[in-house]
Amino acid sequence: MLRFDNRFLLELPGDPRADDCPRQVHGALWSAVLPTPVAAPRLLAHSPEVAAALGIDAATLASPEFVQVFAGNRLWPGMQPWASNYGGHQFGHWAGQLGDGRAISLGEALAADGARHELQLKGAGRTPYSRHADGRAVLRSSLREFVCSEAMHHLGVATTRALSLIVSGEEVVRDLFYDGHPRAEPGAIVCRVAPSFIRFGHFELPAARGDIGLLERLVEFTIARDFPHLSGPPEQRRGDWFVEVCMRTGRLLANWMRVGFVHGVMNTDNLSILGLTIDYGPYGWLEDFDPDWTPNTTDFEGRRYAYGRQPEIAQWNLSALAGALAPLFSDPAPLHAGLRAYAQTFMTEQARWTAARFGWERLDDERLRLARDFHALLQRCEIDLTLAFRLLADIDPEAPSLQTLEAAWYRPALVAAEAGEWQSWLGAYAGTLRADPRPRAQRQAAMNAVNPLYVPRNYLAQLCIDAAERGDLAPLHEWLETLRRPCEEQPGRAHHAARRPEWARERPGCSMLSCSS
Repeated sequence: MLRFDNRFLLELPGDPRADDCPRQVHGALWSAVLPTPVAAPRLLAHSPEVAAALGIDAATLASPEFVQVFAGNRLWPGMQPWASNYGGHQFGHWAGQLGDGRAISLGEALAADGARHELQLKGAGRTPYSRHADGRAVLRSSLREFVCSEAMHHLGVATTRALSLIVSGEEVVRDLFYDGHPRAEPGAIVCRVAPSFIRFGHFELPAARGDIGLLERLVEFTIARDFPHLSGPPEQRRGDWFVEVCMRTGRLLANWMRVGFVHGVMNTDNLSILGLTIDYGPYGWLEDFDPDWTPNTTDFEGRRYAYGRQPEIAQWNLSALAGALAPLFSDPAPLHAGLRAYAQTFMTEQARWTAARFGWERLDDERLRLARDFHALLQRCEIDLTLAFRLLADIDPEAPSLQTLEAAWYRPALVAAEAGEWQSWLGAYAGTLRADPRPRAQRQAAMNAVNPLYVPRNYLAQLCIDAAERGDLAPLHEWLETLRRPCEEQPGRAHHAARRPEWARERPGCSMLSCSS
């Protein structure tokens, strides 16, 4: 049985009320609330790695009790469910109190090795922060969150994890594109797992309300629980903490850009204080390379959260966090230092990843120009980002051929029109490879270790959703197994690496999503 200490509840002030009536909650960082039971829960998938980290054995996973607990119908000893209170900037505008509108944390479990795992059910019912919503989630968005949480971990990207995916046995009505055409969909619940779900917005809300005492308590709690290696006088400790938050965020963003991930809704309430990828809503993966692409229909006009703008938006969000923390500092210098640390960390990490992805041991001016030219050609010729980088390892330094990249082409005619530019680029790139003292096989292995073959492609997720809604879980389970080894070529799994088919170019769920979930 899991052991809980629930420090968030024990050490921080809570809401005196214990009901799910929507309200503004002042002077408190959490509200006690119970999950709403569901009719006929059924386990669709689980993460064996997360279960092992928690110490949940196979017999427990297979038990009816496990399904009841992680559907929100029953509690294990030590669980004390709550929803947390936070605010945030949404699309650049202050939105006031937001909070966990459909996420209910069951407790903070301590593993045998001392690691902390907050268990949180998404889609488990109403909370005081649900406003006019029902607190539920649908299968399509829940499946996408479960898959991507685990896939990102195996890709080496800092992320929240997912323990289980459970269908509720009840229907949830959603208007997918907010166009007046709601429909009933299968309901589902994901158990998300992280050391902490504290977001930038947790600090913004008390600051915006002028509750500096509550802000200070939250900062000191977060440092003591989640950053225990930091010490020194209060302002020094807080300054060092902010710098570390900024550096973690810089590393995270460099990794997002490496794998082609687009978060879709980078509001300040969706950025983790631990530098984890958090809240998998209308996310997407770049297929043909386009820095202006966003999967979020709500963002189509402004494209604030497009792939290429993510590093800039992360800095904007960190600036908003710095503004919230400013009342705790007599001198803003540590906050400015943190923002500089973000920029430097991101640039350093991006340069490191760029060199590794192209098979270079260093990134100088010539190689940086080649990298930029490569991305420009990918965009002009509509070429698959993931496959193009994976296929670079197969370029023959002695006889570079454009045909090596053919499996990544969406529009061969566009490639043909740029054939001269491609040959010039390939010639220069091959020259850098010939200058590499490493054996070719060693360089190829190094490139393949950082350039994944399998990523959670949007259309593959939709195919698994379609099958799961029909009751067929085989495609989902096979795909999850593939994504556990994203950089390793797996016989019989070529269909999981194939570029997007033409039918998926404009299909909802494959090319565009909304916040409806």
